[in-house]
Amino acid sequence: MRVRAGYEILYDFPQPTPMMVMLSIHHQHVSDLIVPDQLVTDPMVPIETYRDGFGNWCSRLVAPAGRLKLTSDAIVRCSEEPDEYVPTAQQYPVEILSAETLVYLLGSRYCETDRLSQTAWDLFGKSPTGWGRVQAICDYVHNAIKFDYEKAYPTKSAINVWDERTGVCRDFAHLAITFCRAMNIPARYCTGYLGDMGVPPPYGPMDFAAWMEVYLDGRWFTFDPRNNVRRIGRILIARGRDASDVPITHTFGFNTLAGFKVWTDEVTDDQKTGAVA
Repeated sequence: MRVRAGYEILYDFPQPTPMMVMLSIHHQHVSDLIVPDQLVTDPMVPIETYRDGFGNWCSRLVAPAGRLKLTSDAIVRCSEEPDEYVPTAQQYPVEILSAETLVYLLGSRYCETDRLSQTAWDLFGKSPTGWGRVQAICDYVHNAIKFDYEKAYPTKSAINVWDERTGVCRDFAHLAITFCRAMNIPARYCTGYLGDMGVPPPYGPMDFAAWMEVYLDGRWFTFDPRNNVRRIGRILIARGRDASDVPITHTFGFNTLAGFKVWTDEVTDDQKTGAVA
């Protein structure tokens, strides 16, 4: 299956402003790129690329005063198989976890394990361990939280989601990650593209998506508390402890977001690669 994935983001800047941009498709998909996801700016500005501490591809630039447009339009080869399902996968005791997973047990900016630890044990302490416990957490978060774009705000953390019982996909992920970590299961935040392939209508407006990866049986598995179903066409952009590690853009100065479009669509056989309508 081929998927066209891209974005167009418009900013207005009152003065030249440094930016960090995390919009590149993750390097795990390099061999899947049919048309590369090249970041294009209008007007053109110098771009420096680097890899952050979590292995994500990042870009840095200085936005000129006035309007800046960021665009990319890639085609990615994706598996037609849904997210992996291994219900027998078990969690490891903390004392034998690999060192690189331990950071994903700790509290972070949007995942306050210290404030929700007792709640997690009250809710999930008697659930089956391993995959069954993670699925119980996803089931609970999916059912307890109401999806609502109008109730989203950038400083919303897991404790706010718990108190308000509303949020968007990143809020579902933050709460589920917090519960997993409180139950001694390493969990990390993911952002990327997730289209509506294989999902019946009606479809909501397209946006970047958030989900989580959980460490069981010595490897990472994808879980999606917002949708709570196994999906196809998932394209990773970045991973981190929570959304603070993987902002799609971070600006070091005042600006106004003037436009925002994201697309993630299957390319049919009668469409030519690189020239998709």
